Amino acid sequence: MLHWSLWALASAALIALLVVIIWSIRRRRHVILRVRNTAGIEQLLPSLAGLALGGVVHGNSLELLENGRYFEVLLERIAAARYSVHFETFLWKDGALGSRLAQALSRQAGAGVAVRVLLDANGAQDIAPQTLVRMRQAGCKVLMFHDSSWRNIGLLNDRDHRKLVVIDGREAFVGGHCIVDSWLGDAEDHRNNADISVRVQGPIVNTLQAVFSENWIGEGCELFGGEEYFPRLADAGTIAMHAAYLKPEGSPPAVKILHHTAICLARKRIWIQNPYFIPQPAAIDAFGEAVQRGVDVRVLMPSTGGSDNPMVQHAGHRNFEKLLRCGVRLFEYPHTLLHQKVMTVDGIWSAVGSSNFDDRSFETNDELTLGVLDAGFAGQLDAIFERYVARAEEVELQAWSRRGAWHKLKDNTFYLFHELL
Repeated sequence: MLHWSLWALASAALIALLVVIIWSIRRRRHVILRVRNTAGIEQLLPSLAGLALGGVVHGNSLELLENGRYFEVLLERIAAARYSVHFETFLWKDGALGSRLAQALSRQAGAGVAVRVLLDANGAQDIAPQTLVRMRQAGCKVLMFHDSSWRNIGLLNDRDHRKLVVIDGREAFVGGHCIVDSWLGDAEDHRNNADISVRVQGPIVNTLQAVFSENWIGEGCELFGGEEYFPRLADAGTIAMHAAYLKPEGSPPAVKILHHTAICLARKRIWIQNPYFIPQPAAIDAFGEAVQRGVDVRVLMPSTGGSDNPMVQHAGHRNFEKLLRCGVRLFEYPHTLLHQKVMTVDGIWSAVGSSNFDDRSFETNDELTLGVLDAGFAGQLDAIFERYVARAEEVELQAWSRRGAWHKLKDNTFYLFHELL
């Protein structure tokens, strides 16, 4: 009996040691993400890009693609590919959309185009095995990010949440669209989701090709290069852009630094559209300081009835009262899932990409956010905000503070798990 007790104690100690080792390797220090601004975001763009571990790239063009139209353009451009299609996404479920996309990728691979597909093993767990077999038999190289093997034992909570397509190294698509049939259509109430992605051309595409290569190399150990993948790109427009995607060990990920810093640089307006809004206490304080500077801060998100994950909305509710007391205006949209991950600052700078405004995106997932300095594009995003907010319900402080005990209990209970949701 004593022998088994000692064995159990030693096993427990070993497990505890392994947990501590994994935690010490994975942990990131909490740093003060606060910048005292003396100029506007336009003047400080190199600082914003540099702090987010990137650089400003000039000479780009951009096309906004909303809701189901994104897939029409994407499939058309995949069909026009001559050399390569690099496709990276989180959520893929079998259906009409997944079938069309698999066929398009397979067709190009069969025609000699280099097709590489990187899917998150968790987000694509519902894809049919025969779909993967068909794509691979057609010549597509398909890899799974962080599958459930022993080599990934310390990484199973780390997911690839990026949505990125790079075609011929000359054009790229970045945004929030998932490969699920509910992303088709035009955000019909309670049936089809609302989302935003962009098609970009110009020198920034070299950077976005590098983003894809990061996880492709990590999972497949395959390098690719040459003019077919990283061509010399002439200016395609006049827009300055920068990408945030790196996640260095021991330091806050670039997407977190980007969003927090942008809040600090705002002088007039911050409008956010995000499906999962659970800001950290430091971000709430930064919002409050922005309001005190005279910044108009508004957040548009789905309600629990419009969300695909009501638990996340309840977790976010936990801090609504503090946000409202800081002067932040909150709007909930009950009609369908608003999935766009967008922030505009001062009507001149915008962030668009895959990042939710929560700990999972800012601390754990691999994400991609594109910063865009262009008043025209910011105006397009603000117009979308205004279109949806007209049918949203504004959260009022007095009414919110009187919400029922059952609602408060759910808010506080789900918030305990907000880093995992």
